[in-house]
Amino acid sequence: QVQLVESGGGLVQAGGSLLLSCAASGSIVSNNVMGWYRQPPGKQRESVAGISTGGVTNIADSVKGRFTISRDSAKNTVYLHMNNLKPEDTSVYYCNLRELRARGGDYWGQGTQVTVSS
Repeated sequence: QVQLVESGGGLVQAGGSLLLSCAASGSIVSNNVMGWYRQPPGKQRESVAGISTGGVTNIADSVKGRFTISRDSAKNTVYLHMNNLKPEDTSVYYCNLRELRARGGDYWGQGTQVTVSS
């Protein structure tokens, strides 16, 4: 089992920045993708950004140029650097770890609220 603990959410004004962190613990498979998803009120969960253990990243078009993702493999931690935040970025942000193997696990954090005021 893998546990994910997120931190760093909060309230920020439009144009501001936040840093989300997600620390993974437990039986972590070395080949995995860690990432961030968000679920705005009344909408489906959507991918924001992901990064593999090899450092390959994927960023959603809606946040490209404003958000970046990084990871510290030694600490099993992934970060989402959010800049120039907009009110439409308001959402609960969830950390995800997906194991890249047959019947690999798919784990989620509890979510952290990000609210951007206009």
